[in-house]
Amino acid sequence: MLENKTITFLGAGSMAEAIIVGLVRQEVVSPSQIIATNVSDQDKLNYLEKTYDIRTTSDRLEAVRQGDIIVLAMKPKHVKEAIEYVRDSTRKDQLFVSVLAGIPTVYMEDLLGEKASLIRTMPNTSAKVGASATAICKGRHATDQHLQQVETLFTAVGTVTVVEEDKLDAVTGLAGSGPAYFYFLIEAMEQAAADAGLTEEEASALITQTVVGVGKRLQSTTKSSKELYQEVMSPNGTTEAGINVLREHETQEAMQAAVTRAIARSKELGAVFTKSN
Repeated sequence: MLENKTITFLGAGSMAEAIIVGLVRQEVVSPSQIIATNVSDQDKLNYLEKTYDIRTTSDRLEAVRQGDIIVLAMKPKHVKEAIEYVRDSTRKDQLFVSVLAGIPTVYMEDLLGEKASLIRTMPNTSAKVGASATAICKGRHATDQHLQQVETLFTAVGTVTVVEEDKLDAVTGLAGSGPAYFYFLIEAMEQAAADAGLTEEEASALITQTVVGVGKRLQSTTKSSKELYQEVMSPNGTTEAGINVLREHETQEAMQAAVTRAIARSKELGAVFTKSN
């Protein structure tokens, strides 16, 4: 489905790199089918070309002209300037894919004009290791075939869930920001391990495998997360003692509040673009 497609990344930041890594490692497309471009960071383009053997250019107009699928991966605050700059170099048969948090499809479609075909996505940075939890939705003019192409694109870097656009703010707060929540908690576990006398290497090995095991356990069972942590607990045991401290500090409530605030922030960002549309 993507064999003869050239994929242009308009923007070459961390998310673009994560997707590029997945596409190359999973051999979904050949490196020569990928073009990356940005406004001014030539060092990053040189790095991407040398590391992944893809094509790069500082000529954004030429990069867009050559692309069949254009991935909008610039910083959200630059989306208007970027689209207006390249718009006259776009074609009606191109598919646009947004990885930008909080920006509604209608805003980008109106900037692109000519009933542009657009799929909005919300991946996360675990795409770099082929483990992103990505949600996608169609814009007004995209077809089911376009949706299938983007599913193929992002299946290479993890799982894909098709949702309605009004759910993407929730996806952003949950899965888009989700990896950072876990890294934040892991930092605390690392500090506790150091305080207990474990070396950094020992702690890293133990914590990393514990997290991997939790993920695999969740994927392999129909049991709820509550049932799973209760399985580990025994009366007056070590796990119960630790869980009781987490409850005293209202850890679950804090996590719920964090996700809720991230969702609200995604809506706030989207509202800015809706008002300016």
